Amino acid sequence: MVKGLTKALVVYYSTYGNTEKLAKALAAGLQSVGIDTDTAKVDAVSFDKLGEIDLLCVGSPVHAWNAAKPAREFLDSLKSLDGLSGKKAFAFDTKLRSRFAGSAGGKIEKKLKNMGLVVAKPAISAIVLGKEGPLEEGAEEAFKQIGVELAGLM
Repeated sequence: MVKGLTKALVVYYSTYGNTEKLAKALAAGLQSVGIDTDTAKVDAVSFDKLGEIDLLCVGSPVHAWNAAKPAREFLDSLKSLDGLSGKKAFAFDTKLRSRFAGSAGGKIEKKLKNMGLVVAKPAISAIVLGKEGPLEEGAEEAFKQIGVELAGLM
């Protein structure tokens, strides 16, 4: 078990399954070093359990230069919750390789910071090779390693 961090939650919205793959890879990385980690789609989060976590990771594909609407709605629903301030956070997204794609991760990160969460690692984007994917080669392994790194930053 990594000192200081005991429980993490990776929340995601996924249109074509690419962001879900990254969420599960991130969780696998955290779990590989002994962190109790759950994954949940944005519409299946148990809000009463959020107080038990030490790290909240949120991911979404980029839709119109922002997080997808279900991910934004999830983040908005967190504003009314107590007990998240001071917890660690990490944001990620999937997007096309384009200078016009924007960043959902950056917008998610900003919302998490505004709610008092502490960014453990700056937001990271993974590239999808087409609207429906697949992910760029190596993305899942990279996100597994990010999970290991996040545990080490606690």
